[in-house]
Amino acid sequence: MEARVGMVMEGGKRTLNTDGGAARFLAQNSHQLGTLHQLLAGGISGAFSKTCTAPLARLTILFQVQGMHSDVAALSNPSVWREASRIINEEGFRAFWKGNMVTIAHRLPYSSVNFYAYERYKNVITGLLNSLMGESRKGDSSTNLLVHFVGGGLAGITAASATYPLDLVRTRLAAQRSTMYYQGISHAFSTICRDEGLLGLYKGLGATLLGVGPSIAISFSVYEWLRSVWQSQRPDDSTSMVGLACGSLSGIASSTATFPLDLVRRRMQLEGAGGRARVYNTGLFGAFGHIIQTEGVRGLYRGILPEYYKVVPSVGIVFMTYETLKMLLSGIPS
Repeated sequence: MEARVGMVMEGGKRTLNTDGGAARFLAQNSHQLGTLHQLLAGGISGAFSKTCTAPLARLTILFQVQGMHSDVAALSNPSVWREASRIINEEGFRAFWKGNMVTIAHRLPYSSVNFYAYERYKNVITGLLNSLMGESRKGDSSTNLLVHFVGGGLAGITAASATYPLDLVRTRLAAQRSTMYYQGISHAFSTICRDEGLLGLYKGLGATLLGVGPSIAISFSVYEWLRSVWQSQRPDDSTSMVGLACGSLSGIASSTATFPLDLVRRRMQLEGAGGRARVYNTGLFGAFGHIIQTEGVRGLYRGILPEYYKVVPSVGIVFMTYETLKMLLSGIPS
């Protein structure tokens, strides 16, 4: 999911969450910066990457929500190029960045909550494990892995919950076509609260939280497996380039596995938007069943192509931006 949420770890070094593979790259490099600079570099590189790939992200959202209020038969052969041309002709080139300001506003609070929550959860889990297993297991690699994985998952859930309204508003702004029901960020917040109540800002949260564990587990395991195979076959290759390649592939694997959850999340975020009637009235699993029944299993993967297209440039942009910021910030006391 685009909220590929969580904090992924590498050798005990903490990293701020970005999407899938980019987090794996940051994990190997974040130890070279202080906490404040790590937050700043991670937030800026993530926001810049998302801005550069925003057109593909919006295309993904538009494809994901097709079929909610449209004739499914007319959507059987979606085309990325055709939809991109429609956006330019009907909405203008700037429309590719609809909702991107919310995405940028989302980055720093999300990263900050994630970072702070991870430190708190890590301390609590470490204390519990020490009391259960004794100090003899302290520093054990399997214990450290458990702490990082569980702590990262809980931190991802906490950060996603705390900043979820921004994610929902971003989806509603990005999903608008020619008709603009929401005129901006503040108008969207006030309109949603007026029309749907405060809980309307949390539609689809269940699908987001359900995807945290699988997203972290798949990204982590695929990355580690690819890196170990690569280094055993080509031990002299650049560590950064290995991380970039493995991060991209692990991001693709994670996106593929969790994409149906992301699609359902987007659709549930749009339930009742603009005064439209509800489509899914039976909860998360009822929504899955409804989509499969009306659109087939392929319907759960609408928009997967632009999602794939943005993985590699997203990781590459984070890579370059983070390296640049690391050089600029390394000489400044945090």
